[in-house]
Amino acid sequence: MHTPQQPYTESATDSLVAELVARARAAQQIAEGYDQARVDELVSAAGWAIIEPARNRALAELAVADTGVGNVDDKIRKNHRKTFGLLRDLQGAKSVGVLHDDAATGITEIARSVGVVCAITPSTNPAATPANKIINALKGRNAVIVAPSPKGWSTCERLVQYIHAQFDLIGAPHDLVQVLSSPVNKASTQSLMRQCDLVVATGSQANVRAAYASGTPAFGVGAGNVAGIVDESADLALSSERILRSKTFDNATSCSSENSLVLLDAIRAPAIAALCARGAVLLNAAEKAQLQAVMWPDGKLSPAVIGQNAQVVAQRAGLTAIAALQPRLLLVEEDQVGEAHPFSGEKLCPVLTLYGASDFTAAMQQVARIYSFQGAGHSVGLHSAHPERALQLGLHLPVSRVIVDQAHAIATGGSFDNGLPFSLSMGCGTWGKNNFSENMNYRHYLNITRISRPIPERLPSEAAIFGAYFAKYGQT
Repeated sequence: MHTPQQPYTESATDSLVAELVARARAAQQIAEGYDQARVDELVSAAGWAIIEPARNRALAELAVADTGVGNVDDKIRKNHRKTFGLLRDLQGAKSVGVLHDDAATGITEIARSVGVVCAITPSTNPAATPANKIINALKGRNAVIVAPSPKGWSTCERLVQYIHAQFDLIGAPHDLVQVLSSPVNKASTQSLMRQCDLVVATGSQANVRAAYASGTPAFGVGAGNVAGIVDESADLALSSERILRSKTFDNATSCSSENSLVLLDAIRAPAIAALCARGAVLLNAAEKAQLQAVMWPDGKLSPAVIGQNAQVVAQRAGLTAIAALQPRLLLVEEDQVGEAHPFSGEKLCPVLTLYGASDFTAAMQQVARIYSFQGAGHSVGLHSAHPERALQLGLHLPVSRVIVDQAHAIATGGSFDNGLPFSLSMGCGTWGKNNFSENMNYRHYLNITRISRPIPERLPSEAAIFGAYFAKYGQT
């Protein structure tokens, strides 16, 4: 017998979320009438809310106190650098009215808002990521409601308070920027995803999959598990310094931190020595097994190590002699990949896995094997004096970014010395089961209306289209 589908019943959670969304829609209608100068005031207000030094420090301290992840000084640097870089990217960028008028094609592009944005953010960056999404959303005259991780709620809520205080100075409605009420849970987050106009999800793959399944248009990011290659031509002093800086920044909470290094055999020993000279410690097989037991006690990465510094990780693994060395980074050697070899996956702490390779082709193949397990679509690092090798990686590996001779975790989300947009949400393409493969930026928060006008007809001849084909294969 056919069982009729039960009608959807609005829950108390849905009703509460609906109130937030209704307020957001009312505020967004006000912003809809703003010109570019007024929009840019909104952007500056939200940016200064987090960049002002006293507020930045308060947010960083609250983030570490509540999440237990990362360290205050690096979060201060991240809050400032990521936000300031984003403001640089947005300065002078058009997001209101006519964006582009092309007489040759007869096409005029007009910026339109998307409406109410649901911004899902992780506990690893409870201030920087919300700020980035809020600012991008405001640039498009949108309202935004943040759904933070439960551990990151208090930091996000404080950030929103700071933004509202800045809005008071410029006379903008508070409801352009809101945060879900505590306690944030799966039900309220899913309800917000259903009721908003666009979902932008950063964080766990469970949240990303839920965003894609919500029925609302969504941007989500892929899993991190970055690998880097150090080849025989690399400057080992510079590459080791960059790798240490990247892997230890904010205790390796970034999805852009290296999790594996593939070292060519010709420089393997000196490359390891260069890392150790800068504070890394190489574990032996017994120490590696002891660390693995603590990091993955039930097959899943333990919260006890996430976002902790290397000394704390060593202490919690019972490696007291290693901890006494005050290591900046723990190194383990590996030659296998997959579930049975967890060091081949993402670790979210200053633990770095070392692989060997006989030559550059073998190194590239090793990275491909790692990404067949985890991390496909994200990015790969390269330390080399051979620029053509970056092109090889870009042509053959399943990655959206190739980061050459840079501190990877700092460079991949945009930097003042590279051309990538500042972002904390990196698309990983279809390799990472994402619908975009670039750094998320303000244009992802816009609808574009196109006006098409008639132009002189451009009708090619059959020979122009098929000439080369016919010449090679005939007209059969």
